[in-house]
Amino acid sequence: MTDLVIRPLVAGEENLFTSMPDPLPEVAKCGYADGIAGGGYRPEHTWVALHGGRVVSRAAWVLPPGAVGRPWLEWFDLNAEPEIGAELLRAAHAALGGPTLYHAALPPDWRHHPAAAPPMAAARLAGLVEQGERLRFTGTGTPKPRPADRRYDFRPAADRTEITALVNRIAAPQILTGTETARAVAGIDLATDPLAWLPGPPQTWRVALRDDEPIGLAAAAGDVCYPMIAYLGLIDPDALDALLADAVTVLLAGGAHEVVADADTYRTGVVAGLRRAGFRPVRARITFTPAG
Repeated sequence: MTDLVIRPLVAGEENLFTSMPDPLPEVAKCGYADGIAGGGYRPEHTWVALHGGRVVSRAAWVLPPGAVGRPWLEWFDLNAEPEIGAELLRAAHAALGGPTLYHAALPPDWRHHPAAAPPMAAARLAGLVEQGERLRFTGTGTPKPRPADRRYDFRPAADRTEITALVNRIAAPQILTGTETARAVAGIDLATDPLAWLPGPPQTWRVALRDDEPIGLAAAAGDVCYPMIAYLGLIDPDALDALLADAVTVLLAGGAHEVVADADTYRTGVVAGLRRAGFRPVRARITFTPAG
């Protein structure tokens, strides 16, 4: 494309960014104008590729106010060959001081959507490496009825000390919702230090017990941006269904109409457990990191 122009936006050009039709409208996003108003998106962190004055690729890096890290690529669309998108990314990376993380938001069945492939191919050409895929689930209404599992009891966490002790015993939590945001915004590892990110009182955490021994922990977080199971970790993996149902029931009793939960796609047992509980996938998120 001999007349290709790649450049960042200048203030007041929000309409140029939004002039490109969304190739994946089924993926819910924060509006670009809303992101500009909130301070997360900035014109100098937003790049477009123009061919004949028409936007054929766009990319927006986000850095929320107060965030401790570098901007990360949150929005990247491409209606051209992958090399055009890679050229845009290389130009932006040079201006931003080097490649950054890219969190690609996609439909959960993205492999069946042709529009999903070009941006990821462009990211690879620009030197980014795919690291993992997570699914976002939502559940509405009462959990699907299941036979009561009388092996387990549940109660609120006693205090932060109990929560920390259980977190230290759980090697790899089954559910971590918003872990990418916690790390990018505040440098917090949600798996090992969830209390640094989750603001609610200890009593919003649920402890699963078997024979009076704690064997699981869940953060039924109803006071963050939306009701979610922010953390769920198990010492006894057989307690997944029971603890998941307990956490959802607590959130619904607190007035939630929809509950959100994230899980890695390779955790097939967790994904199956969420489906059994009545959750459905609404978004996939693939993380790309700079090579090396």
